[in-house]
Amino acid sequence: MNEDSLVVQSQIHREGADLHERLSSKRYEKELARLHVELVKVQEWAVHTGAKICILFEGRDGAGKGGTIKAITERVSPRIFRVVALPAPTEREKTQMYVQRYLPHLPAAGEIILFDRSWYNRAGVERVMGFCTEEQAKGFLKAVPLVERAIIDSGVILLKYWLEVGQEEQTRRLEERIHDQRKIWKLSPMDLLSYSRWYDYSRARDEMFEKTDTEDAPWYVVRSDDKRRARLNLITHLLKHIPYEPIAREKVKLPKRQKADGYRESERPIKYVPERF
Repeated sequence: MNEDSLVVQSQIHREGADLHERLSSKRYEKELARLHVELVKVQEWAVHTGAKICILFEGRDGAGKGGTIKAITERVSPRIFRVVALPAPTEREKTQMYVQRYLPHLPAAGEIILFDRSWYNRAGVERVMGFCTEEQAKGFLKAVPLVERAIIDSGVILLKYWLEVGQEEQTRRLEERIHDQRKIWKLSPMDLLSYSRWYDYSRARDEMFEKTDTEDAPWYVVRSDDKRRARLNLITHLLKHIPYEPIAREKVKLPKRQKADGYRESERPIKYVPERF
């Protein structure tokens, strides 16, 4: 793995490893608020300069990709920070060059695209679950560094994150989804099959890192057993890898409201939502 990665392969989470004490909610919210201010600066910088930023989020089921993406996008514009989570390919898309359906979603000037899973599906779920052949998976791993080199050469800042969760914590999170009606939608039959194939995914992940962790587009691994720490660590890291600068703003002052000039509230009955709380 590239030396600049957050961790090397040997440091990926192992069962029984000592973990930091869980981060308190108060400290988490304080640190996240500070990072949100910086993300707004990134947004303004991207719009002002026409920068193009693409961030990939990969990892096992239950690793916290969705929650991390929500933490990033909570206080910024969805028109600038756009989340892409593609469904299964259509019959037509299955006949295309593999990465073709992802390319239209790459950022234009002033856009920041966050892929909730990406073209690396072929190296992970498709390979492990038999949705592609070994030959197709090997071909993808050989070709993708060239594709990413072309993306970067077009002026895109490309960041690739793998969220790594341990076996016990993954089990806890998936069981929570089973019993929490707010989260049951997150658990699909595919998740259950994937859960049973932990080591097949480990082998696929290891080869993916070996073949696609390049100097141009390295993988960064985030240990995510503690979701709060993982989110703060990832956001802090991506901010350091985007060369943004604060954009000067004009001082904002609310203007005076116009006078009523004879306006009267309509007498038409209004259907208000009942106040139950």
